[in-house]
Amino acid sequence: MAPSVQGNKRKEIGTDIHGNEEAFSEDEFETGIFDGTLSQGEDEESESGPEDEDEESGARSVEEIDSEDLDLEDEEIQSARLDSGPKKLAAGFVKKGTNTCDSSQRPDIDSTERINAPERDRTNKIEERRDKLPDSKPNYRVTKDANGNPRYIYDEIDPVYDSDDSDAPAHTNTIGSIPLSFYDSYPHIGYDINGKKIMRPAQGEALDALLETVDLPKGWTGLTDPATGKPLKLSQDELEVLKKIHMNEIPEDGYDPYPLMIEYFTSITEIMPLSAAPEPKRRFIPSKHEAKRVMKIVRAIREGRILPYKLPPTEDEADSDVVRYDIWANEKSRSNHPMNIPAPKLPPPGYDQSYNPPPEYLPSRAEQKAWEEADEEDRTEYLPTQYDALRKVPGYDKFVKERFERSLDLYLAPRVRRSKLNIDPESLLPKLPNPDELRPFPTTCATLFRGHKGRVRSLAIDPTGTWLASGGDDGTVRLWELLTGRQLWDVKLSTEEAVHVVRWRPSSENTILAAATGESVFLVVPPIINPDIETSSRELLEVGWAYTANRATSTTSNGTKKEVPAHWVRPSSHLQESGVLIHIQLRKPVKVISFHRRGDYFVTVSPEGQTSAIAIHTLSKHLTQIPFRRLKGMAQTAQFHPTKPVLFIATQRTIRSYDLVRQELEKILQPGARWISSLDIHSGGDNLIVGSYDRRLLWHDLDLSVRPYKTLRYHSKAIRAVKFHHGGLPLFADASDDGSLQIFHGKVVGDLMQNATIVPLKVLRGHQITGQLGVLDLDWHPSEPWCVSAGADGTCRLWM
Repeated sequence: MAPSVQGNKRKEIGTDIHGNEEAFSEDEFETGIFDGTLSQGEDEESESGPEDEDEESGARSVEEIDSEDLDLEDEEIQSARLDSGPKKLAAGFVKKGTNTCDSSQRPDIDSTERINAPERDRTNKIEERRDKLPDSKPNYRVTKDANGNPRYIYDEIDPVYDSDDSDAPAHTNTIGSIPLSFYDSYPHIGYDINGKKIMRPAQGEALDALLETVDLPKGWTGLTDPATGKPLKLSQDELEVLKKIHMNEIPEDGYDPYPLMIEYFTSITEIMPLSAAPEPKRRFIPSKHEAKRVMKIVRAIREGRILPYKLPPTEDEADSDVVRYDIWANEKSRSNHPMNIPAPKLPPPGYDQSYNPPPEYLPSRAEQKAWEEADEEDRTEYLPTQYDALRKVPGYDKFVKERFERSLDLYLAPRVRRSKLNIDPESLLPKLPNPDELRPFPTTCATLFRGHKGRVRSLAIDPTGTWLASGGDDGTVRLWELLTGRQLWDVKLSTEEAVHVVRWRPSSENTILAAATGESVFLVVPPIINPDIETSSRELLEVGWAYTANRATSTTSNGTKKEVPAHWVRPSSHLQESGVLIHIQLRKPVKVISFHRRGDYFVTVSPEGQTSAIAIHTLSKHLTQIPFRRLKGMAQTAQFHPTKPVLFIATQRTIRSYDLVRQELEKILQPGARWISSLDIHSGGDNLIVGSYDRRLLWHDLDLSVRPYKTLRYHSKAIRAVKFHHGGLPLFADASDDGSLQIFHGKVVGDLMQNATIVPLKVLRGHQITGQLGVLDLDWHPSEPWCVSAGADGTCRLWM
């Protein structure tokens, strides 16, 4: 529909137009700036007839000019415009309700005709003027709507902005949050505010060629605006913000990073004039009126005018003269007789929770003692107690506890009735066999061996189980009869060094004892054994001298003689007379000796040696080899596998197993101990035990894991030695500095689905702690459940 201009929109701005008449010159109208006429008021539209409808519609079709810009105030401005010429639209600037004709010259025309006549003249002049304008074609079409009424359809406005003004807004992409990747297959990248396509800017070689021909503008970033696809340019303000951010400054101007602290509360204590505390008792003023009333009642009681309450007499007291007979006094039991009337039952006793219950409910001393000794959860909630009066009943002793538990119940609010689990703590422990069922194992000290001066550092029982060899700080090796404790033989190997270790060769055909003192290892054949065995043992040691004489000396690449790892020499004559046949001189002090199961090889451990810490010796060839150039860590002990060509070497924290045939590392065990002291391998070869100076005994299952299967902590001080029983009995033991030995049952089965059974059996005590050292070494009898121990108190003990 055609727009309507209301007459009440006009404002009086005629003073501006009057002062600037040149704004409405003919040249401006000829250029078509004001294309249209001003509409009349509502009173003029109501007076105009239907025959003026076409004229009004034609006049309204032209673009209307707002009456606020072109209203005139008085008739002088209107007349001035009428006199300026036919090209001025004077008729269009007539103020509502004014008349340009002189009323004295036309007195016979009424007010309506005087208004309509100028209107028609103005309309005719506007039509003529519009025909002369270059763009006089109306910008709408008149059609009929569904009801037959005229409908005005305006042409679409061309939004093209052809000005060269640099302030004109750029085309803005209106696709919103839609990714630009959706337009990859189209030549445009979106639409502007008028719905026109925004074409994709030049890219690739064309853009590179363009950038090479022009200088980089200020604000050029080399980035692409994701909304337009054009190079992103930053303004001066944005560059300043980025510069401040790069300099770790506040982007916002005027920001104070250190504002003054605003105290949220004052430090002045305000005193409240009002108080909600109760009035103290010292302010109480007794009432004199109440005192008079109380004294009046007291006086009446004293005079007898007020008597205490007296119960009314009962029927028994009132009828005291009536004689009553007990008809059931001599009653005989006739329960089945039809005329039998049994005696009435006695009233039940009182309540047991009363402060004065009947005697039937009072517990006896035995019941009271049993109630007190019972567990708090198993006994009843209360015990009936008798008091003479209610005032003598004490307060409930569990009142605070029950209130606290009730508060916890309300706070936690489980809302679930939980059934109490009565679990016996003993049932949670593993079912171990009774130690009495695991006999035999050593329990008592049967023999005491005395003779060493100082500590006894090592001992060993020969393969036949007849003799016991021991070595101590006095530098001597002593041979004892095991059952009697009688010393049979001794030899002094050193006057300065102690005998650190003694070991027997594991063979009953040849009896050879190895003892280490300092850097020397001595091979001894005691002269007290069977002569035939002594002869065969000497011949075994004498064979190796032929290999020593024929062995060629090895040299290095420079031609110098290579240093041998050990020297095999004959000892002095007085040692040879005592049975010491071979002296092996090493580089560092020897602490451990361990024989191979065949008896031809034994390994020595020198913890202080770097490259020569582990040495393997061959008895039949008098040969010493150093298998490792350098070990990772300080070597502590070493032992051969009982059935395989594997050597176990223990350092401070790890145990490494080496395959001697393939000459490679097989496995690394991690016991988790801080400092390993000793180890021993089970006769089956799949389990080993480790003792440590941090009071732990560790059981390793080699098929299970590199970590220990069990960790046992039964000692209060360091563990010095551990040993399995290699005679077929499931026993093992450890010795500690706390002066005790722990005997264990360790059963190993061949079934891989069943783990080893470890049961502690007995603690053996008898050695005295000397210099914070207790039991230093132990060994088992080859066939009997007997063990021997060496102590720092200078004694050895046989436990049976």
